[in-house]
Amino acid sequence: MKKSLDHLPPRKQVELRRVVEIIQESFAAAVATRRAARLKNGRILKIILYGSYARGDWVHDPVGRYFSDFDLLVVVDHEDLTDGEFWHDAENRLMPGETLIRTPVSLIVHSLDDVNEQLDRGRYFFADILREGVLLHDTPGAKLHKPADLKAKAALVEAEGFFAEWMSSSAEFQAGARFYQERGNHKLAAFSLHQAAEHLYHCILLVVTLYSGKAHNLAFLRKKCEAVDARLAEAWPRETKFERRCFELLREAYVKARYSKHYKITAEELAWLTERVEVLRRLAEAVCRERLEQLRLLAADEA
Repeated sequence: MKKSLDHLPPRKQVELRRVVEIIQESFAAAVATRRAARLKNGRILKIILYGSYARGDWVHDPVGRYFSDFDLLVVVDHEDLTDGEFWHDAENRLMPGETLIRTPVSLIVHSLDDVNEQLDRGRYFFADILREGVLLHDTPGAKLHKPADLKAKAALVEAEGFFAEWMSSSAEFQAGARFYQERGNHKLAAFSLHQAAEHLYHCILLVVTLYSGKAHNLAFLRKKCEAVDARLAEAWPRETKFERRCFELLREAYVKARYSKHYKITAEELAWLTERVEVLRRLAEAVCRERLEQLRLLAADEA
């Protein structure tokens, strides 16, 4: 794993140093009032930059409205510390607009034991982080295991299972959306479409990388998946105000369509979202089937 940020522009290096400070400050405040020893004495063991900014192939495209995130893996010393309640403040403070921060930040948090278990199983996602990542914060003595060599045959079995499970569940949510639309329940139809899209995105990540976090935010999942395969951007046109508003309504549906009396969505907006989720489904299936075929060829070479 690298330790230098010299491949990044000075401005980005300053931003990242401030990001690390905010993560540490917010975490310290979150555990300060806890009574349980595992919480109040909890530690951040590592902060690792991975993804495009670690590799050096980040995108800054104001015209196309695409900006790469700072992707960060935070490694803590106890599984309980991965709960979102310890990271809400950090995520809020890391929103672009803070004095020194202009780049979107995506955090994933895992315990050291969990990361090492994933490495022992040869998970591509975590192995890539070790190979390409940049260590921004380190605690002496907190060791990461050498990634195991995951055989293509084993990866294929897992990926095929993920494909079958998540494509099926997404189809059920699409069917549910049609049912609620026919009954005139636009809010539950919107929520069901959200779940269909979410499950498609998790399917892509699981099949291609064998890893997907616990995210429900469609904007976050969309960006992660489009980084995996740029063709997925075709699912969501972003040129008009109507297109952008519809996606935002879908993103908000996870919470607001269930709990807010103020959430409103029209039949026209629902119809557009229904069409786009089906496009996403076709794209997701193509991306996943291509990956499965790659794994089949690799597994055949192993035999």
